[in-house]
Amino acid sequence: MRPADLAREHGLSTQAVRNYEADGFLPPADRTPSGYRIYTGTHAAALRAYLALTRGYGHPTAGRVMLAVHEDNLDDALLVIDRGHGQLLRDRETLDSVRRAVGDLTGEPAPDPGTRTIGELAHRLRVTPATLRNWEEAGILTPSRDAAGYRVYRAEDVRDAELAHLLRRGGYLLEHIATVVEQIRTAGGTEELAGWQARITDRGVAMLDASARLGDYLALRRRT
Repeated sequence: MRPADLAREHGLSTQAVRNYEADGFLPPADRTPSGYRIYTGTHAAALRAYLALTRGYGHPTAGRVMLAVHEDNLDDALLVIDRGHGQLLRDRETLDSVRRAVGDLTGEPAPDPGTRTIGELAHRLRVTPATLRNWEEAGILTPSRDAAGYRVYRAEDVRDAELAHLLRRGGYLLEHIATVVEQIRTAGGTEELAGWQARITDRGVAMLDASARLGDYLALRRRT
């Protein structure tokens, strides 16, 4: 197979295929005596796996997985994939908690589970304290202050921060996130959250497809 044969299936340029090989996302191709690349069904399966991984996990993760596979570090590749599924699960749980919080706004107040410092909340979300301060400046978070002037995050602040984290990972601008959080604070609709549910579902399906494509490629590698 020629580079053009692989490229045509996915609507890519032949240069893109050559670049993927140079980056290590495809196994090295043999060459003809005149120097032209020769690709096989194994290369085609590798390209299908890489592109499916990009749709499910993003380009950086897809690249790390393929590099690990080609370095015969299968456990490293699977660890990267496991982390992607872990992030998807956290996104689902965050979305569920925000929906419950919206319901709580219109019902009886929930017991206060206590407060958190900026460091504790940052650790919970796996962000930096500077990120939380930026969200405060954008109007997303409105923590109170204790007698010493330190920020204090209550249950509703944690809810707002979890929602902001979810939307930020999806590429929402801070100004847009501030608007959504304000809607949640006032017990508004969940149209934005419904859109995020659809995106999470799409990503989950894409991850399943990527697993199947990667499994096909690994099977071919074992036979060749």
